[in-house]
Amino acid sequence: MEEDSKTPGYLEQQILIAMPGMLDSNFAGAVTLLCQHNAAGAIGITINRVSNFTLGEIFSQLKIDCIDEKIRNLAVLEGGPVAPDRGFVLHSPLPGYESSMDIGKEIMVTTSRDVLADIASGSGPEKYVVALGYAGWGGGQLEGEMLANAWLSVSADTDIVFDLPLPSRFDKALGRLGIRVDQLLPEAGHA
Repeated sequence: MEEDSKTPGYLEQQILIAMPGMLDSNFAGAVTLLCQHNAAGAIGITINRVSNFTLGEIFSQLKIDCIDEKIRNLAVLEGGPVAPDRGFVLHSPLPGYESSMDIGKEIMVTTSRDVLADIASGSGPEKYVVALGYAGWGGGQLEGEMLANAWLSVSADTDIVFDLPLPSRFDKALGRLGIRVDQLLPEAGHA
């Protein structure tokens, strides 16, 4: 499978931007960081939707102590409709966690509890966002959606993933393509 992730045609280090005509309500207006894409399918984490949870609530559920109220009050994102009880931490590079994967040189995703314990103690990655759930596509499904103009893609950018307020991420991602939201039509055609 490792070779498939490097095959031309597969999206690496990309952010997917849902087009206005997106029919699936799970992704309307979504900005999704693609974590993996190969012949078996694709996995991504939506980075512009807030969940009903704070990081403090997640720490409490996992019995992780955190006295920093600023960290405890951080919003947790809705990463996608698949496995909404499973946590993902997108973060700046900091190797050594049990279950991490590089998404380019500047972003990693970790699914193990140890990264959350480090965040709670203040010794974690410099930048991070925590999400519950993920977006998943079967083999060829994302490619079909791209051909149907359901998504645009742009290179992943740490500013979009970590720094911008959630409501700004959609417009900023489009802006990287030189597009404004008022220029998009609900349906697009092929030339």
